[in-house]
Amino acid sequence: MKAVVQRAAEASVQVDGVTVGEIDAPGLCVLVGVTHTDTSANARRLAEKLWTLRILPDEKSCADLDAPLLLISQFTLYGDARKGRRPSWTAAAPGSVAEPLFDEVVAGLRELGATVATGVFGAEMKVRLVNDGPFTVLLEL
Repeated sequence: MKAVVQRAAEASVQVDGVTVGEIDAPGLCVLVGVTHTDTSANARRLAEKLWTLRILPDEKSCADLDAPLLLISQFTLYGDARKGRRPSWTAAAPGSVAEPLFDEVVAGLRELGATVATGVFGAEMKVRLVNDGPFTVLLEL
């Protein structure tokens, strides 16, 4: 799994002009990509890592501050543009594999006590983010 983790003052995601997920307090906006070899164990590990990652002000985590998270599925994190002019998406897991694992990350965070908003899996989404810092970290599990 890959995750682009952005410290956010606020963030939201819209589908067809309708806001489907948002955080209106400082927290994290996370883009999550799934590849073919990912498992439930990866999903649980990512949830724990996101909840305890100390990148909020004063080296605090979402767990420390009860900060919200906005998670958005993003297969394009596995795009490979090293050759040619068009990215290849072969490393991205198909929706039938990726969606349940994405859902497990969300469920794992909620089990840990997190407030989690999400986009809509597979939808064309518009993401708005006020990046606090800016501060962005790439996680690969």
